[in-house]
Amino acid sequence: MSQQNTKKIALVTGGGSGIGRSICLRLAKRDIHIMVVDLNLDAANLVKDEILRDSGSADAYAVDVANHQQVHELFNTITKHYPIDILVNNAGIAHIGNIENTTEADLDRLYNINVKGVYNCIHAAIESMKSRKSGVIINLASVASSVGIAHRFAYSMTKGAVLTMTYSVAKDYINDGIRCNCIAPGRVHTPFVDNFLAQSYPDNQAEMFEKLSKSQPIGRMGKPEEIAGLVEYLCSDDAAFITGSNFPIDGGFVTLNN
Repeated sequence: MSQQNTKKIALVTGGGSGIGRSICLRLAKRDIHIMVVDLNLDAANLVKDEILRDSGSADAYAVDVANHQQVHELFNTITKHYPIDILVNNAGIAHIGNIENTTEADLDRLYNINVKGVYNCIHAAIESMKSRKSGVIINLASVASSVGIAHRFAYSMTKGAVLTMTYSVAKDYINDGIRCNCIAPGRVHTPFVDNFLAQSYPDNQAEMFEKLSKSQPIGRMGKPEEIAGLVEYLCSDDAAFITGSNFPIDGGFVTLNN
């Protein structure tokens, strides 16, 4: 992208698949230049190519969000040339288990990606945003950050941290022109769900898919495009009065599932 280009810049972590891919494609349609960031460079490049084929603008980068040095090196490289106007912290991993079957290694792995990864990216972006008195940060939390869900001990812990980090950043930088919000999806139909069902329920995938779908009061899983639509709104000037908020997008899971 030319340095003379005046497009806004959005950096999306975990942009190579699932919800992250949909966010990248959706924001690209708003004439925003997308930095597709993923641990898997091949996946990031596929999304970048998809954006370019649709006359959008994008670059792709590989980074481990859990690696503080890697993240800072990437952000420093980018901000030498372009401001990061929008940061979407979407990268994350799941884990199933209660405290008894959550190992220390499991806990560390979830923390390093889901919590430290968000910290690393905000830490790397905040100085540039603060200096320009402008910036939007969107964190992907979960319904698990607000309500108890069985066998999600480590995952819930990390998403609760994402929620409270959102509140803290919004409070600390409200006078610096930086808005920080988070989105709390319910169950969303992504390749992760399909892979989970194939591995865990190879003989009754359809039955389990239906059961998981019905756990949302609305009767189905969310679509990645629906999450992307909410991100698009929160990144836009139409949401200029919104900061420090958590947005459930869950088919009624939090408020109606009782």
